Amino acid sequence: MTIQIILASGSAIRSQMLRQAAVPHEVQVARVDEEMIKSSLIAEGAPPRDIADALAELKASKVSDKNPGALVIGCDQVLDHKGVLLNKPETSDDALAQLKSLRGERHTLLSAAVIYENSKPLWRHIGQVRLRMRDASDGYLEDYVDRNWESIRHAVGAYKLEEEGVRLFSHIEGDYFNVLGMPLLEILNYLALRGDIAQ
Repeated sequence: MTIQIILASGSAIRSQMLRQAAVPHEVQVARVDEEMIKSSLIAEGAPPRDIADALAELKASKVSDKNPGALVIGCDQVLDHKGVLLNKPETSDDALAQLKSLRGERHTLLSAAVIYENSKPLWRHIGQVRLRMRDASDGYLEDYVDRNWESIRHAVGAYKLEEEGVRLFSHIEGDYFNVLGMPLLEILNYLALRGDIAQ
């Protein structure tokens, strides 16, 4: 019998990655107040990787509670720039300010995944990518935000590497799937070892 796999995320790109990897799944968005949880963890001095892990776990846990017997994948991604976490921009001005703060410097993306079954955690992984942004001009960044606002408004750091955002970068160290918000290879390895997907 094939096990039911649920992605506890509303991210279209995460679902697309699983679909393209031929992993049958359904999507159930976990209703959690991410900003409140993130703020309280920051206030407690939690490091960025722990924040990503906690948010991914909370999503998996909430959806698992409602779906006994299913494997539930919770994911979250945070951007760490000099110890400060950036959020999705609320306005195009926020997006421009984020990009200006990142240009010419390194930052880190942490993509966490936690898998639950029957309200219990089975597996977790945090992928890490280090990125260096080019020293782009104010004019280019302003035009970039104008052209891409509808897409980048949903992206931490105000860029999408799978789109024009790739032009903002001079160097990337790490797995591309982690940039997209999910440690896909590690998830696939785990599912294959369990026998949930063919290998």
